[in-house]
Amino acid sequence: MYEFGVFIGRFQPFHLAHLEAVRFALKEAQTLVIGVGSCNQAPDTRNPFSGPERAEMILECLTPEERKRVRFAYLEDFYYNNLRWVGGVQKAIKDHTGDSKDIKLFGHKKDASSFYLKLFPQWGPHVETPVSPELAMLDATHIRDLMFTQDKIGIKHYVPGPVYDRLVKWMETDEFKRLHDEQHFLWEEQEKNRGPKLEPKRFPPHFITVDAVCVCSGHILVVRRGGKYGKGQVALPGGYLNVEETLEKSCIRELKEETAIKIPQRDLYEMIVDNHVFGHPSRDLRGRVVTHAFCLNLPPGPLPEVKGEDDADKAWWMSILDIDNNRDKFFSDHWHIIDYFRARGNNFQIYM
Repeated sequence: MYEFGVFIGRFQPFHLAHLEAVRFALKEAQTLVIGVGSCNQAPDTRNPFSGPERAEMILECLTPEERKRVRFAYLEDFYYNNLRWVGGVQKAIKDHTGDSKDIKLFGHKKDASSFYLKLFPQWGPHVETPVSPELAMLDATHIRDLMFTQDKIGIKHYVPGPVYDRLVKWMETDEFKRLHDEQHFLWEEQEKNRGPKLEPKRFPPHFITVDAVCVCSGHILVVRRGGKYGKGQVALPGGYLNVEETLEKSCIRELKEETAIKIPQRDLYEMIVDNHVFGHPSRDLRGRVVTHAFCLNLPPGPLPEVKGEDDADKAWWMSILDIDNNRDKFFSDHWHIIDYFRARGNNFQIYM
């Protein structure tokens, strides 16, 4: 028996195949460290539950003896820096295992999302967790679809009893209603974008957007989203690219439209110091959306006056400290976009 086992997943929500894998790992390891992924981010229809909420789900499904042998590591995503993600996992697991060398990674090779099983040779080769034939095709995405269509009978077939009870109770909350409405909006948008003659699996629609990372005296200009998707979440000023515009022009237009920033348009162009394309496949739940983000470095001094307009119901300057302290309030990958430019250094940090 290994001293420590490691089992990593998103558990959105925790289902019967997860429970089977956890119980198998507990037979092979004295202590199991469960890495709960995609933590510390704003809830959406793909990640509706926080790390602690998912840990509670798991514990409720275990016996008192099993609970004593389980620990949790809360893992954060880094969309555009796999090394930071791997390093974060290593640190989180070490916090529970100390200097032990007797650690084994457990997991199931299911699809492309299982690539992480190859990233930790110090805990490998991993132990393949067996899956019962009746659970082999079980997918949390399908369970979430059942949740947002309120198919309680369907859900009951795929999750342990305590998780089912928790989900049914959650489906009576205002937070569920918000995400339910958001998911149905997303489904309507996806159906609309397919078009009558488009083959959705072969030719999915692609969209181009622009975002502005406006830096001034240690602050970033942000907005609060006012639309149906990501309503109330903190975001960068931005929007869809107009077909007749250059990327830069579209970015400056969206910046002015959403924040009414008191700087002439021609001056904003001159303040662009960097740009990058962000296209993580999971960055936007509406479909395949690739954004071109531009970093603007404003001269140090008083923060320019701004106010929320157009798609934004509020605009304000957020300090770098508050940016990090409110990571779980940011829409999509917008925190990651800010983090990317910050890591790049160059002019981003000179004027802070």
